[in-house]
Amino acid sequence: MLNLPNILAFVRILLAPLLFWIILNEQVFVEAGFHISWAYYFATLIFVIASATDFFDGYIAREWNQKTKLGAIIDPLADKMITIAAFLGLMVSGEASAWAIYIIIVRELFITGIRTVAVAEGLDIKASFAGKVKTVSQMIAIGFLLMHWPFGSALLWIAVALTLYSGLEYLWGFRKAILKDEK
Repeated sequence: MLNLPNILAFVRILLAPLLFWIILNEQVFVEAGFHISWAYYFATLIFVIASATDFFDGYIAREWNQKTKLGAIIDPLADKMITIAAFLGLMVSGEASAWAIYIIIVRELFITGIRTVAVAEGLDIKASFAGKVKTVSQMIAIGFLLMHWPFGSALLWIAVALTLYSGLEYLWGFRKAILKDEK
């Protein structure tokens, strides 16, 4: 149960509150004598490390045949925790639109609920290419927003559009799986 992919997911879970704290407490860096940009760099570094563990835990689980039931639960949970920590921190600090964050979080919670029902019904609904593009677009938007780079807000709204599209695609796949299961 406690294999390398699961350990990497737990690392992501531990990094989420740290990321949230850094985003909301940038002044700690300034009070310690650092330029505020160091808070941006550190938050972005934490997010990049967490994003890398997301890639590697999935890759290792597949390639080394280390998929577990625990991993199937904590991997998506860890993903949501790190992105929600970033998005909420950015929203509270005024760097991200509250509406954009609301839409993304509601979609994520809704699809997580649908996934739970699918698992309970024994249905296997794989992540689609659109879901992977959605995740990458959210990560890029978060990176730009954390670094206070231009176009961060525009990238966030692109991520919102992709998030909604992938959610609809997931619902369509769920509907098809239910109809197939009923036959």
